[in-house]
Amino acid sequence: MKLVTNLSEKELRDIKRLIGEAFVTNELFHEFGGIAERRTLVMRYMRAYVDYVYESRALYSTNNGMGYIGLQYSEDATVISQIKMLFRLFTSLPFKRLRKLLGHIRQIANENKRYATKPHIDVLMVAVSKSAQGKGYATQLISFAGKWLDRNKFPCSLIPI
Repeated sequence: MKLVTNLSEKELRDIKRLIGEAFVTNELFHEFGGIAERRTLVMRYMRAYVDYVYESRALYSTNNGMGYIGLQYSEDATVISQIKMLFRLFTSLPFKRLRKLLGHIRQIANENKRYATKPHIDVLMVAVSKSAQGKGYATQLISFAGKWLDRNKFPCSLIPI
Protein backbone atom coordinates (compact mmCIF):
# COMPACT_ATOMS: atom_id res chain seq x y z
CA MET A 1 0.00 0.00 0.00
CA LYS A 2 1.12 3.53 -0.67
CA LEU A 3 -0.01 7.08 -0.10
CA VAL A 4 -1.16 8.55 -3.41
CA THR A 5 0.77 11.76 -4.14
CA ASN A 6 2.23 13.78 -7.00
CA LEU A 7 -0.20 12.60 -9.66
CA SER A 8 -0.49 14.02 -13.12
CA GLU A 9 -3.92 15.33 -14.11
CA LYS A 10 -4.45 12.24 -16.27
CA GLU A 11 -3.52 9.85 -13.44
CA LEU A 12 -5.90 11.60 -11.05
CA ARG A 13 -8.65 11.62 -13.69
CA ASP A 14 -8.19 7.85 -14.19
CA ILE A 15 -8.39 7.24 -10.43
CA LYS A 16 -11.55 9.36 -10.19
CA ARG A 17 -13.11 7.30 -12.98
CA LEU A 18 -12.16 3.99 -11.33
CA ILE A 19 -13.52 5.06 -7.93
CA GLY A 20 -16.62 6.64 -9.45
CA GLU A 21 -17.46 3.47 -11.35
CA ALA A 22 -17.10 1.48 -8.14
CA PHE A 23 -19.71 3.72 -6.46
CA VAL A 24 -22.33 4.02 -9.20
CA THR A 25 -24.30 1.11 -7.71
CA ASN A 26 -23.87 2.27 -4.09
CA GLU A 27 -27.25 2.66 -2.40
CA LEU A 28 -26.20 5.98 -0.87
CA PHE A 29 -26.96 7.44 -4.28
CA HIS A 30 -30.40 5.82 -4.70
CA GLU A 31 -32.07 9.23 -4.63
CA PHE A 32 -30.29 10.04 -7.88
CA GLY A 33 -32.54 7.49 -9.59
CA GLY A 34 -31.82 4.15 -11.25
CA ILE A 35 -28.27 3.04 -12.03
CA ALA A 36 -28.28 4.37 -15.61
CA GLU A 37 -29.93 7.62 -14.57
CA ARG A 38 -27.53 8.30 -11.71
CA ARG A 39 -24.24 7.34 -13.40
CA THR A 40 -23.39 10.88 -14.54
CA LEU A 41 -24.31 12.46 -11.20
CA VAL A 42 -22.41 9.86 -9.15
CA MET A 43 -19.36 10.30 -11.36
CA ARG A 44 -19.51 14.10 -10.84
CA TYR A 45 -19.93 13.68 -7.09
CA MET A 46 -17.08 11.19 -6.84
CA ARG A 47 -14.76 13.45 -8.84
CA ALA A 48 -15.26 16.16 -6.20
CA TYR A 49 -14.98 13.66 -3.34
CA VAL A 50 -11.79 12.04 -4.65
CA ASP A 51 -10.26 15.50 -5.10
CA TYR A 52 -11.07 16.16 -1.44
CA VAL A 53 -9.53 12.88 -0.24
CA TYR A 54 -6.45 13.33 -2.46
CA GLU A 55 -5.92 16.98 -1.46
CA SER A 56 -6.28 15.97 2.20
CA ARG A 57 -3.40 13.50 1.73
CA ALA A 58 -5.71 10.70 2.81
CA LEU A 59 -5.80 8.57 -0.36
CA TYR A 60 -3.95 5.23 -0.34
CA SER A 61 -3.76 2.60 -3.04
CA THR A 62 -2.76 -0.97 -3.60
CA ASN A 63 0.65 -1.18 -5.21
CA ASN A 64 -0.88 -1.91 -8.61
CA GLY A 65 -3.54 0.82 -8.37
CA MET A 66 -6.50 -1.57 -8.52
CA GLY A 67 -7.90 -0.52 -5.13
CA TYR A 68 -8.12 2.68 -3.09
CA ILE A 69 -8.93 3.60 0.48
CA GLY A 70 -9.30 6.97 2.15
CA LEU A 71 -7.91 7.09 5.71
CA GLN A 72 -7.95 10.31 7.66
CA TYR A 73 -7.14 11.21 11.25
CA SER A 74 -10.16 13.08 12.64
CA GLU A 75 -8.01 15.86 14.09
CA ASP A 76 -6.37 16.75 10.78
CA ALA A 77 -7.52 20.15 9.60
CA THR A 78 -9.05 19.79 6.13
CA VAL A 79 -11.38 22.80 6.08
CA ILE A 80 -9.96 24.26 2.88
CA SER A 81 -10.30 20.90 1.08
CA GLN A 82 -13.87 20.57 2.38
CA ILE A 83 -14.78 24.05 1.13
CA LYS A 84 -13.26 23.25 -2.27
CA MET A 85 -15.28 20.03 -2.41
CA LEU A 86 -18.51 21.87 -1.60
CA PHE A 87 -17.78 24.45 -4.28
CA ARG A 88 -17.11 21.68 -6.81
CA LEU A 89 -20.37 19.98 -5.84
CA PHE A 90 -22.36 23.21 -6.13
CA THR A 91 -20.99 23.80 -9.61
CA SER A 92 -21.40 20.25 -10.92
CA LEU A 93 -24.65 18.84 -9.48
CA PRO A 94 -28.23 20.03 -9.97
CA PHE A 95 -29.38 21.91 -6.86
CA LYS A 96 -32.33 19.60 -6.19
CA ARG A 97 -30.06 16.52 -6.07
CA LEU A 98 -27.37 18.37 -4.18
CA ARG A 99 -29.85 19.44 -1.50
CA LYS A 100 -30.78 15.82 -0.77
CA LEU A 101 -27.14 14.77 -0.74
CA LEU A 102 -26.21 17.61 1.62
CA GLY A 103 -28.99 16.40 3.91
CA HIS A 104 -27.26 13.02 3.99
CA ILE A 105 -23.92 14.64 4.70
CA ARG A 106 -25.44 16.71 7.52
CA GLN A 107 -26.95 13.54 9.02
CA ILE A 108 -23.57 11.79 8.92
CA ALA A 109 -21.86 14.82 10.51
CA ASN A 110 -24.45 14.93 13.29
CA GLU A 111 -23.96 11.22 14.00
CA ASN A 112 -20.20 11.73 14.07
CA LYS A 113 -20.56 14.49 16.65
CA ARG A 114 -22.74 12.21 18.73
CA TYR A 115 -20.65 9.02 18.60
CA ALA A 116 -17.14 10.00 17.56
CA THR A 117 -16.22 12.27 20.44
CA LYS A 118 -12.59 11.14 20.76
CA PRO A 119 -9.84 11.33 18.13
CA HIS A 120 -10.24 8.53 15.61
CA ILE A 121 -9.45 7.41 12.09
CA ASP A 122 -12.15 7.92 9.46
CA VAL A 123 -12.37 5.37 6.66
CA LEU A 124 -13.63 7.74 3.98
CA MET A 125 -14.08 5.18 1.23
CA VAL A 126 -12.97 1.83 -0.10
CA ALA A 127 -13.09 1.23 -3.84
CA VAL A 128 -11.83 -1.54 -6.09
CA SER A 129 -11.69 -1.46 -9.87
CA LYS A 130 -14.63 -3.33 -11.41
CA SER A 131 -12.16 -5.59 -13.25
CA ALA A 132 -10.37 -6.49 -10.00
CA GLN A 133 -13.37 -7.14 -7.77
CA GLY A 134 -13.49 -10.56 -6.15
CA LYS A 135 -9.69 -10.87 -6.16
CA GLY A 136 -8.96 -9.87 -2.56
CA TYR A 137 -8.12 -6.20 -3.02
CA ALA A 138 -10.83 -4.95 -0.64
CA THR A 139 -9.51 -7.39 1.96
CA GLN A 140 -5.99 -5.98 1.45
CA LEU A 141 -7.28 -2.43 1.85
CA ILE A 142 -9.21 -3.20 5.03
CA SER A 143 -6.24 -5.13 6.42
CA PHE A 144 -4.02 -2.11 5.70
CA ALA A 145 -6.52 0.11 7.53
CA GLY A 146 -6.53 -2.30 10.49
CA LYS A 147 -2.74 -2.24 10.72
CA TRP A 148 -2.76 1.55 10.44
CA LEU A 149 -5.28 1.74 13.28
CA ASP A 150 -3.29 -0.64 15.47
CA ARG A 151 -0.10 1.30 14.84
CA ASN A 152 -1.74 4.65 15.71
CA LYS A 153 -3.87 3.28 18.60
CA PHE A 154 -7.03 5.07 17.49
CA PRO A 155 -10.56 3.76 17.05
CA CYS A 156 -12.09 3.68 13.59
CA SER A 157 -15.14 5.36 12.08
CA LEU A 158 -16.62 4.26 8.77
CA ILE A 159 -17.95 7.21 6.81
CA PRO A 160 -20.58 6.27 4.23
CA ILE A 161 -20.18 8.69 1.37
